[in-house]
Amino acid sequence: MNRRLTPMEIAGSLAVLAALLALWWLASHAGWVSKVFLPTPEATLASLHEGLAAGELGGFTAATVGRMLAGWALAGVVGIGLGALVGSSAAARAWVGPTLEFIRPLPASAVMPLAIAIFGLSGGMVLAVVAFGAMWPVLLATVHGLAHVHPQLREVAQALQLHRRAFILQVGLPHALPDILAGMRLSMTVSLIVSVVGEMVASQPGLGQAILLASRSFQASELYAGIVLLGAIGFVSNTLLALAERRLLRWQHP
Repeated sequence: MNRRLTPMEIAGSLAVLAALLALWWLASHAGWVSKVFLPTPEATLASLHEGLAAGELGGFTAATVGRMLAGWALAGVVGIGLGALVGSSAAARAWVGPTLEFIRPLPASAVMPLAIAIFGLSGGMVLAVVAFGAMWPVLLATVHGLAHVHPQLREVAQALQLHRRAFILQVGLPHALPDILAGMRLSMTVSLIVSVVGEMVASQPGLGQAILLASRSFQASELYAGIVLLGAIGFVSNTLLALAERRLLRWQHP
């Protein structure tokens, strides 16, 4: 579980952020980089405000967040379910493990052509690829957590004559919860990345499509506004999951 940041660490992180913003301001105003490629922070902020207040940026953001959450939730259900079945059985790990290790390194973008052939250029295709890419951190974390249940807990479960389902629900998953939550946080990041890529490829409404269109039309401030929004979505989602993780695992640190 992540520890709390000290006031000095918070001040340091804010100082780094302020330095990066100052460097951006200086580079854009001093003409180190053409404003065609690097707009000023003020122009980016104006485009961000205009897009959220009167433009389509708010709708694009909602579409991306909805797609990200749907794929993440689906990946969590499938990943935890399969991971519990595989992780609770040594035989299943021996049989299925090599196959999982073969499929796991495949990037989600590599299976996108296959998904397009099956689902077409649709929202369902993007959702399927998001769920596929985001499933692996959860699945492997669940397998690891259940595979490393303490032997004494297994002995207690055998003494109590717990069936496999009861063992998974009452012993295995609670023991694997720290691993599962860490996998879910990583899965959220993957789901955001794959959602944006899928929107670009399949021309689905979302920030990915908005960033691509802004890039093609050389609207640098709109492009950077979309990137800023993506960063904000990633930061907020990770922060919320970290808070949930700290609350759910508070028993580890009384």
